[in-house]
Amino acid sequence: MTSETISEPNKRGRPRSEEVEQAILKATVRLLDERGLQALTIEDVASLAKVGKTSIYRRWPSKGILALEAFLSEFLQLQPPIDTGSLEGDLNAALSAWVGAVAGTPTGRNLVALIAQAQSDPDLAIAWSERVVMAARNQHRSMIERAIARNEIPRDSDVDVLMDMLYGPAYHRLLQGHLPLTEGFAQQVVAVVVAGAKAGGAVPLTIHKA
Repeated sequence: MTSETISEPNKRGRPRSEEVEQAILKATVRLLDERGLQALTIEDVASLAKVGKTSIYRRWPSKGILALEAFLSEFLQLQPPIDTGSLEGDLNAALSAWVGAVAGTPTGRNLVALIAQAQSDPDLAIAWSERVVMAARNQHRSMIERAIARNEIPRDSDVDVLMDMLYGPAYHRLLQGHLPLTEGFAQQVVAVVVAGAKAGGAVPLTIHKA
């Protein structure tokens, strides 16, 4: 087995070394930002982190899963929970933080690369859905639920529709690259979503069959 510069506990049943994991994640983040996902290799991560490849594979079964966890360790810090006291304030703060994190940044390029990789990597696709999509929605849906509790929008509003309306346009611009992601764009999206929500546009329609 390859020796490691950073020591790990060898006693069976003991917790994995936090020092080793953090070294691997920091190395992965650095290489992702410098080279991108396609050029990232486990060998380079191991060399930069000063660990053996076996230490990486024991924790992360593939490059995609490792890259995802490293990405999230940085990305989630840029997406803190928000509570401004109003729906418009919450949505503006949340979408502005997202745009600021991904517009023209290595984080944004890594986000696009991971989405692309997930299309051909089943394990990464599952992890992406659970750890990014669902986690983000669960964190941010509270903004909509608080607005309902404050009677800012109708009680029957579809929370998932409003979440899609908020982040859908932002992801569209990020992935297509046809127009820039800007603060002004984020504010316009929020204005449309809030106006539609207050007007009852997110309340499911009742379809009567003849």
